[in-house]
Amino acid sequence: MSHTGNTDRLMSDINVTPFVDVMLVLLIVFMVAAPMMIEGVEVSLPQATSQPLATEQEQLIVSVNQNGEIFLNDYQVQLTELREKLDLIIKGQSDREVYLRADKEIPYGVVVKVMSEIKDAGVERLGMVTEPQYSDEKDIKQTKS
Repeated sequence: MSHTGNTDRLMSDINVTPFVDVMLVLLIVFMVAAPMMIEGVEVSLPQATSQPLATEQEQLIVSVNQNGEIFLNDYQVQLTELREKLDLIIKGQSDREVYLRADKEIPYGVVVKVMSEIKDAGVERLGMVTEPQYSDEKDIKQTKS
């Protein structure tokens, strides 16, 4: 008994078109939703007369809020962990620059302790973030429009 040439075999190729379609839809959803999920740390900054800094890359920011809680960008850290975490982050960077945002109601001693931990982590340049100081209502109206 001989078999005639039966060519009905199982197809072993995977159809990736539906997978690619789903991935593109998810990409678009996350691109639209990501900017809406960004939250910052609420800090009441002191005011000073200075010019805004021009930056081309995202900067590393250490914030201290009015409750004395310390944040590394948006992640809360303890003062005892700050040096270790900063050291790991900036180890491979050529530009070792960090910005410090401290609430104006925080005692000066707390700010100095945070600055000391930042410098001990190997940060070469430490910048202070402030709010612009307005001389009169005309300046306020110009910046809001």
